[in-house]
Amino acid sequence: MDLFTKAYTYDTAKKAKQGGFYPYFHELSSKQDVLVEMEGHEVIMIGSNNYLGLTTHPEVIKASMEATEKYGTGVSGSRFLNGTLDLHLELEKDLAKFLGKEDATIFSTGYQSNLGFISAIAGRNDLIFSDKENHASIYDGIKLSYAEMIRYNHNDMDDLEKKLAAADPKKGKLIVTDGVFSMGGDLCKLPELVKLAKKYGARLMVDDAHGLGVMGKTGRGTAEHFDLMNEVDIVMGTFSKSLASSGGFIAGEKDVIEYIRHHSRPYIFNAAIPPSNTAAAHAALKVLMREPERVENLRKVSNYVREGLKSRGLKIRESITPIIPIFTYTPIRTMVACNTLFKNGVYVNPVVPPATAHGECLIRTSYMATHPKELLDKAMDTIVKVLNELPSEEEILK
Repeated sequence: MDLFTKAYTYDTAKKAKQGGFYPYFHELSSKQDVLVEMEGHEVIMIGSNNYLGLTTHPEVIKASMEATEKYGTGVSGSRFLNGTLDLHLELEKDLAKFLGKEDATIFSTGYQSNLGFISAIAGRNDLIFSDKENHASIYDGIKLSYAEMIRYNHNDMDDLEKKLAAADPKKGKLIVTDGVFSMGGDLCKLPELVKLAKKYGARLMVDDAHGLGVMGKTGRGTAEHFDLMNEVDIVMGTFSKSLASSGGFIAGEKDVIEYIRHHSRPYIFNAAIPPSNTAAAHAALKVLMREPERVENLRKVSNYVREGLKSRGLKIRESITPIIPIFTYTPIRTMVACNTLFKNGVYVNPVVPPATAHGECLIRTSYMATHPKELLDKAMDTIVKVLNELPSEEEILK
């Protein structure tokens, strides 16, 4: 059998394109902002992870440009060899300090941060307990580690405890969870996770990609929100969301971070994060540290939309984050809804299997601290109109 047969026979995307409801790969030709230029027309952006609106901040742009002028466009090597810049070390120092950890190290992407840490710290004789709704990068990190993966039902602490209690006490154990779950927008149950980790001798890792800059009074993330800054062993974060760049990091005890620097394959065998990205992330972190009111502004925007959608009669998942999903139930209705919204000037993200369970498809909306109310009102009115007029799946497929 030809290995490429699966590619030649794949027609799902082709059918969606032919049907006029393909919702992916829209071409962006402007800065990532509350209003963007896509495929020749202006749309309201409520499908971005630019939570603090810093991708257009003058200080962040300036820092990125100046770093390119000084260091060039790349480092041409891994951190382990010739690719470590003073910029990297300065950012790591400030990240560790901001999160109250002994040390931190940065990776080229957030995805690689999870992949690199989990695959290095765990092995064949270890157990990793993972929430079923964790990010794909966590699952891939577990696969690369060869540790035994034990999945527990989403945010189900009783299920987790049963599995911890049944585990071999002689084996190393890691509990890993998203802080803010990227599709549903709900929070992990961190206080219960901390208690279970201590009770069963497990280490606790929080992927705070969607929590950094979002949760807590000063944007330090999920642990700050729950006042548990000193109780999480490992914090993972990304620069591609609140920190307006690209890259990621792991923060924790100095000995653990040093071990990762010398054992993580995605760290050792991958080129280091470019100077421009490093400087942009550092500048964004400095803005966040200096202007924690941005976090409060984001919270106000999120609450305004959450109440606005409910008052307009839409069913949404309850949360306290800027990720606000709206149920559309089936894949085809979801894709048609997203495509129709785009044509009407509102960009949102379709969430279909495997990112969500069958029958629970949704459109994922997410907001920025810089969204003005007039744009939010316009977006909400458009969403309500489109969803109220959305045909059934049978009508779509006629």
